[in-house]
Parts: sequence; C-alpha cells; structure tokens
Amino acid sequence: MKAMLLAAGAGTRLRPLTYQIPKPLIPVANRPVIHYVLDNLARHGIKEVVINLFAHADQIRSYCGDGTRWGLRLHYSQEPTLLGTAGGVKKAEAFFKGEPFLVMSGDGLSDIDLSSMIAFHKKKRAIGTIAVKPVDTRFEYGITLLKASGRITKFVEKPSWGEIFSNTVNTGIYLFEPEILRYIPKGKTYDFGHELWPKLLKLKKPIYAYHLKSYWTDVGNLAEYRKSQIDCLDGKVNIALPGRQISKGIWIEEPASISPEAVLKAPCLIGKNVQIAAYAEIGPYSVIGADSKISSHAVLKNCMLFDNVTVEKEAHLSNCILGPKSVVKESITAYEAAVLNMPQ
Repeated sequence: MKAMLLAAGAGTRLRPLTYQIPKPLIPVANRPVIHYVLDNLARHGIKEVVINLFAHADQIRSYCGDGTRWGLRLHYSQEPTLLGTAGGVKKAEAFFKGEPFLVMSGDGLSDIDLSSMIAFHKKKRAIGTIAVKPVDTRFEYGITLLKASGRITKFVEKPSWGEIFSNTVNTGIYLFEPEILRYIPKGKTYDFGHELWPKLLKLKKPIYAYHLKSYWTDVGNLAEYRKSQIDCLDGKVNIALPGRQISKGIWIEEPASISPEAVLKAPCLIGKNVQIAAYAEIGPYSVIGADSKISSHAVLKNCMLFDNVTVEKEAHLSNCILGPKSVVKESITAYEAAVLNMPQ
C-alpha cells in the first residue's frame, strides 16, 4: 500500500513560528513532526510515499530527501497554487495506480496502528475509512456521528458551540479505495471535510470510522504544540526520543558539553552540540535544540528551544518557545507562553 502526506499548508495558526519554517518541520522533541509520521509509515510496512508541497517546499525536500533514512521511497507533488486536501490527492492520482492508499497529515503527531486500521477497512469493505478519536477540546475539529457498526451518518466541520453533539473528531488520517478519486474534480481546489466526505455520505457510499486507541494530536496551534512536547517527554507517545537517557527522564544527544555544575531536572531533552554552562538550570519539560548555548545562571522551565538558540547569563525563561537562531539577552525575564523569535 502507498501513502500520501499532506504538507502543503501554510500553518497560519502556528505563526510566528511558521513564517520561516513549514509546519511539518516544526520540531517536536528535537525532530520535525513529519519525521515521526514517516517513521510510523515505515513501521507498518509502507514503502512508497508522495508528499504534496507548497509553502517552503525546498526545506521539506531538503530534510526528507529520497526517504532512505526511513527505508522509504519518497516522491513529491508540487502545487503551484493550493488545491485543498482532496484536490492535492487528485493531482497525485497517477501515483496510486488504482490501488487502495493512505492519506495522512504531515504535521499530525500520532503512533496510530496503521496495520489495524487497514484490517478494519478491509473487514468493513469500506470505500473510505476515517480514523476518529474522542478529545476534550471539540471546537477546533470537525466531528462525526456514527452508527454502532462504525458507519458514518453525519459530518460537521469545525462546528459552532450550538452544533456540538459529539466529541469524536476527524483526525485527518484516511484510508481510501481508488474509486474515490472519480468523485474529486481535476485541477480544482477541493476539500475532504467540507466536500468529498459529505458527497460520499449523500451517495450512501460505505464510509466508516476507525476508533483510534493510540495517541494523536494536531500540532496546529501553540497550545497543542506545547502539549505534544510534554506528552513526548512523559512517554505518552510511542516514539524513540533522540539521544541517550543518562538518568530517568533526562535525554542527551551526543556530543554535548554540559558543565558538572549545571542542573538538569527531569523530564528534559538536550540536543546535539548543546553547550550548558555552570550553574545553569534546565527543566523540567524543557527541550533544547541542537547547537544551542545556555550561559551561566540561566534558568529555563517548560521551554522549547529550536536549533542555534543563545540564552545569555542570568536570563530566566518560563513556558517560552524560542525560534531558530534566537538570542535572549543577559538578565532578561520572560514567562507565560511568550514566543520569542529574535534572530541574530
């Protein structure tokens, strides 16, 4: 089975982080989120994947390459203008060669059991299957209404509060029979949630919901992004954290230069080539990107640092996100969801 990753979106809800970095390359636990998506596809025997591109296309091509690091063969579908989720799949129609295929978001973090989903799809003889999951926050997502068998009876895309009657949401992980491609117009902007799924429902096609028991979150806004990092450090996601666990809850990716007088509090993750000076304090729930420098007496709590960040001495940061190449000047204090992006 082949798969398609949707990676063409602009990631507007994660700005300012996505002004310079495409959403699929936003780091979660020091790896781009798309890294974990490709890892999971390879884990379940998928060999060939196409990725659609629009915003910051060269960065995604540069990171993912030909897919060798995951044991995959990667292809790319460049969109001169955005075609929507379904329109992008239609553009890549020749890639699927008339076989069933998976569609996943390049920026959703999940350890979904794709093999189980494929077996469910085949058992139900579905034309399309959606992975769904109960969530606490319902307003951000499209919701589904199901029969006991799992067959879908209604969709509401990103409902208003007055319309909410279910917390079972569409995760954007789909499995399709090739027949669905005939229902997507060619060369036009077309959406799964607003257009294709409702059309299939109206035509009474067999579409089913696969209940996701494993982890999933949409790394779509700053709150969910923070949650994804915390969940990774807490071991709620079945992913391999980079580096070596030197003590319970503390991971370091070598080489790194950490003073014996520095304080590391679990859980935290220190990237490659990081320098941490004496009397600096890191953690808990802090992730330090590669090539970053933390000066003496600096204190970081619940912070996410991208690569090449410099934190000067006696800076105190709490619950902050620092974009790549940011510099935090000496003795600065910042807290409560501050997003800093101050390139050198």
